[in-house]
Amino acid sequence: MNLASVDPQLADLSNKLIYSAMAVYTLAMFAHLFEWTFGSKGAVAVRSAEQAGGLAQTLSAAQEAAKGSRSVTVTVATADGGTTTLTRTALADAGATVVTSGRSDDAGQDGPGAAGGSEKGDLAGRIAVSLTVLGALLHAGGVLSRGLSVMRWPWGNMYEFSCAFALTMILAYLGLLVAKRNVRWLGLPAVLAALLTLGLAVTVLYTASEQLVPALHSYWLGIHVSTAIICGGVFYAGFVVTLLYLGKDAYERRIAAELPLGRLGSVWHRLPAAGTLDKLSYRINALVFPLWTFTIIAGAIWAESAWGKYWEWDPKETWSFITWVAYAAYLHARATAGWRGRKAAYLALLAFACWLFNYYGVNIFVTGKHSYAGV
Repeated sequence: MNLASVDPQLADLSNKLIYSAMAVYTLAMFAHLFEWTFGSKGAVAVRSAEQAGGLAQTLSAAQEAAKGSRSVTVTVATADGGTTTLTRTALADAGATVVTSGRSDDAGQDGPGAAGGSEKGDLAGRIAVSLTVLGALLHAGGVLSRGLSVMRWPWGNMYEFSCAFALTMILAYLGLLVAKRNVRWLGLPAVLAALLTLGLAVTVLYTASEQLVPALHSYWLGIHVSTAIICGGVFYAGFVVTLLYLGKDAYERRIAAELPLGRLGSVWHRLPAAGTLDKLSYRINALVFPLWTFTIIAGAIWAESAWGKYWEWDPKETWSFITWVAYAAYLHARATAGWRGRKAAYLALLAFACWLFNYYGVNIFVTGKHSYAGV
């Protein structure tokens, strides 16, 4: 390494900015946790008001249905996933009992959001978003100063790629907010994942700022790797939404089956409807899929320029193609009526698992022409 080609002050500034971003993201994570905590109380209050408003009607309807019964017992699910039982004595002589449970009005409807109608929760959420924006600015400064320290694109090894990848996770989330999407509930998993990615980067994957190996001295680094980083961040957003869809779908199924909702009932209640999450996941993955296709094509062109062949089935090339096939299968399945919903969601999770293995597994554990991990 030519030490004269590295600016140690900028490299040190980059490290400090990355650690500062991690500190701010940690505060943002706690603010989001407070939002969900306060929102749980707000959601309980909202559900209690709804139940109070419809309670008389529920009891009357149950009593009417149980004409000839001596008593009517109505079991009503509460917002925190518990139940409450109410009884009204009938005038008839028979001893039948009618039991109703669950919250069928929740199924298919978007929830109130992480704050759950709580003013304290909403304030915590707005503070969390502000902290996330500040963290993103520090984070971007760390990535930029890392590149300026060696006057090149700042993603020549796994440490640099991980820092940029974590930044795109946050930017994908903030981009959805700027687009007026009601996705503040996505803030906690986005910030948590960015912290985990940066934590792994600074502890396991860290390498000092240095110049690139000769094969990476190309303008294609700024094209091919940049698009790969963007795809990774957006794919992650789609992955989180898919996971939440599966959880919300299970929640709505339990409502329909009149089963107990458990302690996380309030959390699932505040999320958008399963159908909304399903559509959002599909749209996110469909939006970025063409860019992933371009990433693979750009990599093939760069390979021909560097090594004289467009494709050699190198492990990185192979797993990039496997990831492309997996996402193509998901999009095709999602567009086919018989494969919408949970089946397609499982394919989306498999596709993201392929992407993660292509990044971490291939780079760290598999030797090939793309072995530039720096660890």
